[in-house]
Amino acid sequence: MALKWLIDSASVTDAGVAWKPTRTSQDIDPTLYSGSSGVVMTLLEAHCHFGDLRFADIAIAASRELSLACENWNDCSLYFGITGMAVALQSVYEVLGDSTARSNAQRIMERVRTQFDGERWGTQFELLGGNAGIALGALRVGDLDLAVTAVTPYVERAEPTAAGVHWEHRRGVNARLHHISHGTLGIVEALAAVGYAANRTDFVEVALAGAADIVSRNEASNDGFLVPHSDPQYRPELIERYSYGWCHGPSGDAQAFRLLAAVTGDLAWMDLTDRCWHTVVTSGLPERIRPGFWDNSGRCCGTSGVLAFASDRHIERGESLSFARVLVEDLHERATIDAEGARWSNDEHRATPSELDPRNGWAMGNAGIIRELLRFARLDEGRSNDYYVSWPDQPSAGPRVFDVGRSL
Repeated sequence: MALKWLIDSASVTDAGVAWKPTRTSQDIDPTLYSGSSGVVMTLLEAHCHFGDLRFADIAIAASRELSLACENWNDCSLYFGITGMAVALQSVYEVLGDSTARSNAQRIMERVRTQFDGERWGTQFELLGGNAGIALGALRVGDLDLAVTAVTPYVERAEPTAAGVHWEHRRGVNARLHHISHGTLGIVEALAAVGYAANRTDFVEVALAGAADIVSRNEASNDGFLVPHSDPQYRPELIERYSYGWCHGPSGDAQAFRLLAAVTGDLAWMDLTDRCWHTVVTSGLPERIRPGFWDNSGRCCGTSGVLAFASDRHIERGESLSFARVLVEDLHERATIDAEGARWSNDEHRATPSELDPRNGWAMGNAGIIRELLRFARLDEGRSNDYYVSWPDQPSAGPRVFDVGRSL
């Protein structure tokens, strides 16, 4: 039913189909974060899951529109720009054999290459909007040279700390962010992945130095792992100091630690994922303990991102699916289900009304939630160990952690 609502939310264009962030939004959004590219990835996952060609046909139609949309899109990043569109097109090629999508993905990455200024592609310098994401996207599309180009500036721009190194996330901002989406661990993940793929030990060494800085900032008890959002705190009037989801919390930190375990062969990094897990399952989520604590069902900073971690744990560490089922039940309870289908609305406790419009895309909307529910359903039925369609910054899960790195 969620797929029905998502498909019915599509806008028909001259070239194919596309999605706005919400049904009431004015403009088409082609991005991986909140628009059509993320939806395409979920449609491909649904096609493989159900064996239903309808989802494949819609993904092809959306890929045609994406190929045109990138021409007038100036951002080059993974989540907000044309690198993410190239990843979606590459996935269409891999799943459906569409050669047009492949050639368009390659053309897009050539354009990304030409926009590099010698250090970066814009003011952002992290995973969502900067070099780290472009590097991971380039790996996903098969352009190792561009991936190396993207991460090389991190070696020069690393700032020493008491325990390792860290980086700015945006020009002109004094705060140093620590986690996957905008902080040190997102850069660590890109350096480690590219270092492994290119056999560049210097990249891996800098990645380990960045990870060491983050590990030194752990403020949880001996059994847990919890690092603040940033130091000094970035925008404290809006952002809480501690989070638990993918973007700024242990659910995302564990993704970087999983990759480091695969790249280095050091299972101490997997022990850190155990500590992340302990903190997540004892945090109180997905209950809404207080206003603003857990008001999001999405993949970026909500329940679905934690479900991704729970599914990884089941595959790699033999963890029971009991907590994953708690998360799935919460998603079911928070869904709006009617004749139009199923969809999720996040809350903003500082706004009136607090219930936000349902969103279509990966980060905060149906596409990201559906993708995690499909993988969980397969795990619950014993059908499959992982996603059918890989995501650039989530290491593949397997019974042996050493299998992770080479699949990136």
